[in-house]
Amino acid sequence: MSRFLTAALYQFVELPDFAALQAPLLAHCEAHGVKGTLLLAAEGINGTIAGLPEGVHAVLAYLRADPRLAKLEHKEAWAEQMPFYRMKVRLKREIVTMGVPEVHPALMAGEYVKPQDWNQLIHEPGVVLVDTRNDYEVSIGSFEGAINPHTGSFSELPGWVEREMAEGGKLAARDGKKPKVAMFCTGGIRCEKSTALLRSKGFEEVYHLEGGILKYLETVPEAQSSWQGECFVFDERVSVGHGLKPGGFTLCRSCRDPLSEEDRRSPLYELGVSCPHCHAKTSDEQKAGYRERQRQVELAEKRQAAHIGVRQPGA
Repeated sequence: MSRFLTAALYQFVELPDFAALQAPLLAHCEAHGVKGTLLLAAEGINGTIAGLPEGVHAVLAYLRADPRLAKLEHKEAWAEQMPFYRMKVRLKREIVTMGVPEVHPALMAGEYVKPQDWNQLIHEPGVVLVDTRNDYEVSIGSFEGAINPHTGSFSELPGWVEREMAEGGKLAARDGKKPKVAMFCTGGIRCEKSTALLRSKGFEEVYHLEGGILKYLETVPEAQSSWQGECFVFDERVSVGHGLKPGGFTLCRSCRDPLSEEDRRSPLYELGVSCPHCHAKTSDEQKAGYRERQRQVELAEKRQAAHIGVRQPGA
């Protein structure tokens, strides 16, 4: 039976005193045996924590005791082993980095659309459907007809938006009117910020999927689904499908890209060392270092001990 509870949480909310929240929050987490990473910024809070259920719930209650965080939502998952080694509360300029200071999701985000209403919206004529995730995430699954901006990081999205707003672009005005846009991401945080970006640029009809892809896969029956493929997740599952069932992808420990069964059959794949995506990008010296790391991981597994050198998924 899984023993440890993991809670992924975020909320865009004005927190001008965020720096003063750091030390008390860290102390409360440590007092309850909770580990993970939480980010604090003037625009809100974001992160993932794990521990025994009573400890995690105590931290969530502590956060919600602040009236500004009373509506804080979280997503739960279970793990047999503690997924984190320590607790960190970090101060950031943004809880998800976009690099556009004038965008304030707490005040400017687009309109939520519930998972059960999402299919109707995205199949409306003229709706521009945008996947706000990074290229490696989109590569294993997305909604039918969605545009892939081919970004390597979320901070590249504003540049893509600017280019596509130009004449002939996917976000260009039509007959003098900006198009209706629907945006989505894994859990909701990136599409909340990206819809705020579009609203700051004069888009009036901007929508995003409430709860993200994960809530859609959990809520909408597969027979009625417009989702194709699997959804990349930032934890030990790597990918999930409908009903949030674990998918068939694993993670390359060198480049962090998701690997299909076909990728793992490639002669360029070596467990813990390389895959078809990164084999040509790393030197022989780097590969030798990765092999030693993998050897230490395997030795630790034989001793039934966690190897500190392995970066935890989503950490």
